[in-house]
Amino acid sequence: MTARAEQPASHRRRTGRRRAVIAGVSALGVTGAAIFTSTMLSTASAASSWPSDTGSKPVPKTVPVSGVLDGGMKKYYGTGDLGGDGQDEGQDPVFELADGATLKNVVIGTPAADGVHCKGSCTLQNVWWLDVGEDAASFKGTSSSAQYRVIGGGARKADDKVLQFNGAGTLTVSGFQVEDFGKLVRSCGNCKTQYKRTIVLKDIDLTAPGKSVVGINTNYGDTATLSQIRIHEDSKKKMKTCTRYQGSNTGKEPKDLGSGADGKYCKFSDSDITYK
Repeated sequence: MTARAEQPASHRRRTGRRRAVIAGVSALGVTGAAIFTSTMLSTASAASSWPSDTGSKPVPKTVPVSGVLDGGMKKYYGTGDLGGDGQDEGQDPVFELADGATLKNVVIGTPAADGVHCKGSCTLQNVWWLDVGEDAASFKGTSSSAQYRVIGGGARKADDKVLQFNGAGTLTVSGFQVEDFGKLVRSCGNCKTQYKRTIVLKDIDLTAPGKSVVGINTNYGDTATLSQIRIHEDSKKKMKTCTRYQGSNTGKEPKDLGSGADGKYCKFSDSDITYK
């Protein structure tokens, strides 16, 4: 199938807010690589600027990752069979990580297909999604001891979910930023096989519009712990923090049970959420 050039966001069916991306750093005697590292991994005390890529790389089929793949801040985008940019279920990912793999220093452009799949424990470090396709990343390990880590990076223009948690184990997201999205993290509400899922969110910047920070299934014992959560441009506080659902394993839509801290499933205090 003929490869096609990356689609500009203006040609996409979604009209998410566009933010200027300027990363200006001046430091005598510091290399460009060090600048990237220090800038991208710094604590997001505010919704900071987005990185520039170092070149584009079309991806006609899923890239398998075992061990460590350092993309050097290249922009990867789907083409051919990975040329989808919608919300259709069942799309293939741009990257598929084996148990224990790490993906770092990558920009995922458009089309983004189904982003990144983790088959077991994984680390996503300094990974940026410019325009989320079906989901930015999906976590699919089946072991209760699986550990998924998202460190730094960010995502924008997600019609629905950014991080989809289908498997078992613990998902920890830190130093991440997201804007123009549906849900930052969702524990699968109607997967055929359900698990108890633990979610930890800390040092996160969310810029409206956005529907909710995290959604969990209380009937399967899910928990979400939130700290250092900064919500931007939401003066009316429309964005829900932690939404509790009654999940299903029959394919039925989950029932919304309410949102906010409850001390048991949604664990945080008022001081853990700030509005900018």
